[in-house]
Amino acid sequence: QVQLVESGGGLVQPGGSLRLSCAASGTVFSINAAGWYRQAPGKQRELVAAVTSGGSPNYAGSVKDRFTISKHNTKNTVSLEMNNLRPEDTAVYYCNADLVVYSATYYNGSYFHEYNYWGQGTQVTVSS
Repeated sequence: QVQLVESGGGLVQPGGSLRLSCAASGTVFSINAAGWYRQAPGKQRELVAAVTSGGSPNYAGSVKDRFTISKHNTKNTVSLEMNNLRPEDTAVYYCNADLVVYSATYYNGSYFHEYNYWGQGTQVTVSS
C-alpha cells in the first residue's frame, strides 16, 4: 500500500525550530512535485511550501526566509525545516506529493504511473 507518513511535529516555543519529514512508502519509484500545506482551526488549508520535480522551491510569503523545503530523491522523502517559529504557525501540517508508483496493471505503455497522495498530518504548536 502506497502512503505518505509525516513526522516531526510537536510543541515549540516562539523563535524555536522544528523539522518535519514526509516519507513515501510502498511501491514508490520516485517523488515528483511535492508540497507542505497547513490548516489552522477555523481556517482553510493553505500551501506553505512546494518543490518541483526538478527541485526548485517556492514559499508562501508568510514563511519565506524562515522555512526550507527539500526533496531527497534517494530516500523518497520530503522535509520542511522551520526556523524562527511564530504562534501563527500553529496548525496541522500535511504533506502532499505526486508519486511515481509501480502498478501490476500495464497501461499507456508502462507499469509506472503518477498519482497524487496526502499524508495524515502532524500537529505543530508554537506557544510559550
